Amino acid sequence: MERPVVITGIALVGEDFELQPVNIIIEKGIITSIEEIAQAPDIWICPALFNAHTHLGDTVTMDCVTGGDLVELVTPPHGLKHRLLDGASHDDLVAGMRASIGVMISRGTAGCADFREGGSEGVAALRQAARGQTFRCVIFGRDGGEYNGDGLGVSSTRDVPELDRIVADARRQSKPVAFHAGEKDAGDVDAALAYDPDLIIHATHATDAQLRECAERSIPIVVCPRSNWTFGTTSTSAHPPISRMIDLGCSVFLGTDNAMVVQPDLFAEMAFVHTVYRIHPSSVLRMAVAGSSLSGDLFFIREGARANLFSIDSRFSNLRFSKNPVASIVKRAVSGSIGTNVFIS
Repeated sequence: MERPVVITGIALVGEDFELQPVNIIIEKGIITSIEEIAQAPDIWICPALFNAHTHLGDTVTMDCVTGGDLVELVTPPHGLKHRLLDGASHDDLVAGMRASIGVMISRGTAGCADFREGGSEGVAALRQAARGQTFRCVIFGRDGGEYNGDGLGVSSTRDVPELDRIVADARRQSKPVAFHAGEKDAGDVDAALAYDPDLIIHATHATDAQLRECAERSIPIVVCPRSNWTFGTTSTSAHPPISRMIDLGCSVFLGTDNAMVVQPDLFAEMAFVHTVYRIHPSSVLRMAVAGSSLSGDLFFIREGARANLFSIDSRFSNLRFSKNPVASIVKRAVSGSIGTNVFIS
């Protein structure tokens, strides 16, 4: 009979990350009990992160450029990254994506939502890369990949011919539909919203009216600020308008976008968002966890949930002097701090 796993430390419990000294009891992958105790070691137990927007295939194009024009670099079908992906071997593509998944796992991330190029073969390559790893890949395919992926990922309403048919096909299969929109301007956001999407990526230049519509219709938004800055679609903390999204009641998730120019590291993304956009640390951390809803399971630490968490042992670094673990996790956590991962895929 499988014995329960007990993890002891100071846990960030629930969606409000309430700090509690606890024993967390895990049985068959489920958190069956969170028992408060009088004292616990300075080991912070954190909910696993979820990277809500990646392009892991871009790993094989890593740092071919360090910035540049969005259209020339990543717009299908003739952007630089698409030409490089077309020239990459299957084995290199799989190895690159597997390596980036390994980076995410080592940084406390238990899953991602990936926009996968390359049609059905591209989706199959990502499934191969993820095989054997305790990691959840939610795959938004395109160019036919939506049929064997988990959903449809649209680059922009400007880029895809026969979009009505493609979206209708996805809806008939009860698959979620996600759109890049508002990345370089607000012009394609209304067109994306007209398709009643399940997810909007970027909304970098979305207007208040568009954000209110997302909030009222419960359409989550994934922001990827480091990518936006790298591609020159913003140079100000007003875009993406993260504070306005939060104030207007939008569900906001955090992603890293293109592995070509940005490491899929949510700790780096969180620190950037807190510093540049002045978002409260607990809100930033919530953005980095809440995208797990796309996988069908919220990763927040609570009784009855699947165990998806990691620990940071603050006793062996300057983190032991922290007066606010949530803020320190967002601002200062480094790879050497990450301890035990417990991911249940």
